Amino acid sequence: MKIIPLSEGAFTIDATKNFVPFNTDIDNLQHRAAGSLLVEIQPFAIITSKDIIIIDTGMGFNMPDGTSQIHQNLLNNGIGHMEVTKVLLSHLHKDHAGGVFKYDDILKNFFLSFPNATYYVQKNEMSAALQKGPPSYIITNFDDLQNTDQIIFLDGDGTIDDYISYQLSGAHCPFHQVFWIEEDGHKIFFGADVAPQLHQMKNKFIAKYDFDGRKCMELRQQWWQQGEKEKWTFLFYHDIKTPIFSFYI
Repeated sequence: MKIIPLSEGAFTIDATKNFVPFNTDIDNLQHRAAGSLLVEIQPFAIITSKDIIIIDTGMGFNMPDGTSQIHQNLLNNGIGHMEVTKVLLSHLHKDHAGGVFKYDDILKNFFLSFPNATYYVQKNEMSAALQKGPPSYIITNFDDLQNTDQIIFLDGDGTIDDYISYQLSGAHCPFHQVFWIEEDGHKIFFGADVAPQLHQMKNKFIAKYDFDGRKCMELRQQWWQQGEKEKWTFLFYHDIKTPIFSFYI
């Protein structure tokens, strides 16, 4: 398997739930609003023998020329967006699902960013997103997504094509899910916002922004111990310095 981080840059986020770009070379976190968190926004492309997989879709920003940022990041790595076959969505918060759709300035309409892909999302997460709405969820076109024949709604835990496992973790939000992708003895783990940064795996703490912070902490400890034992590769969506950490040799 090949793992490609698709970084969209660093941001700070505070109680307003607004993501403000942060230049790590010149900006100072102390100059941002009290309580601001510094995070990376970093979807991943995983190339397997069967699929080109996108795990979470970023903010949905466009480049100055109108090209979707996630499309450009893929092109920079020799991959066209039409080649993507699966999109795994941990949850539908705006920084993870903003890139599900691409707005066409000419046609004045939204279209699925990966038209040849199957999208996988927990069915209760979709219901929760539509019910709760902003600021955590930007629900424009979620009705279109839930009605397309390209979506598969998952319910609880299970497997996809015998080599991708998913688990309803909850903890960060009630219907958050995590993924394992395993091929040729190599297991990749994506914990999304329950396990978003490397340092959180090594330190016990409870975050106020999580739905169930204690459960998040306990799951991180469990996954880290199991990952070390079973030689997992961890993907960290919000880590500024370490998007990938591997026990695999």
